[in-house]
Amino acid sequence: MLTKRIVPCLDIKNGRTVKGVNFVDLRDAGDPVELAAIYAKTGADELVFLDISATEERRKTLANLVRNVAEKVNIPFTVGGGISSVEDVDVLLQNGADKVSVNSSAVKRPELINELSAKFGSQCITVAIDAKQINGQWIVHLVGGKVPTELNLFDWAKEVESRGAGEILFTSMDNDGTKDGFANKALARLSTELNIPIIASGGAGNMQHFVDTFKEGKSDAALAASVFHFKEIGIPELKEKLKQEGIAVRI
Repeated sequence: MLTKRIVPCLDIKNGRTVKGVNFVDLRDAGDPVELAAIYAKTGADELVFLDISATEERRKTLANLVRNVAEKVNIPFTVGGGISSVEDVDVLLQNGADKVSVNSSAVKRPELINELSAKFGSQCITVAIDAKQINGQWIVHLVGGKVPTELNLFDWAKEVESRGAGEILFTSMDNDGTKDGFANKALARLSTELNIPIIASGGAGNMQHFVDTFKEGKSDAALAASVFHFKEIGIPELKEKLKQEGIAVRI
């Protein structure tokens, strides 16, 4: 049985970790390199770093940050934000990232997924999808959730898989930062209709929410930010809870 992964997410703006609610009202959560080192020592399975202003401000994710993190952690980590070319990915992987996450650039030019997968292998390529419900339909949004598209979440997810993505990081904008739980119905549908791993993101507020997304949402991994950053949930305690619930985790 494959173990379920616990993935702290560090949203980076101006070199600091930040966290908001529904993608707005950001507050400082600490130094990303220090946080990363703590998470690696306390049982996180992977880390995700998202430079949340990189796409909006048309600048590249800082390779220096990636290099500093790689020197401090011994677990896989993914980097996203402002990635739009093979060259961008090459720099990040050379500086120590294990995987990259693409979002807006993949929607604007879907062939990018094919190019990255062919060059680096699908195991390196995560496609992040931010979506919210509009008139009962899950609609994909871009640029940190600011720009709606005409894409349906499930249609886009299937295309992403067909183009060579290794996994999908799905963030429900409706749930993000609310601490009311993950969007498990949508996650379960993604997990059922696709053959690649699905990472749940948006809505973690307590340990039961993680149990629910693994059992009801059929998620392969669960990503969270504020509950970890502000020490509301400890990863060792969370994993013990999951183990007690019969969920396979790496202890």
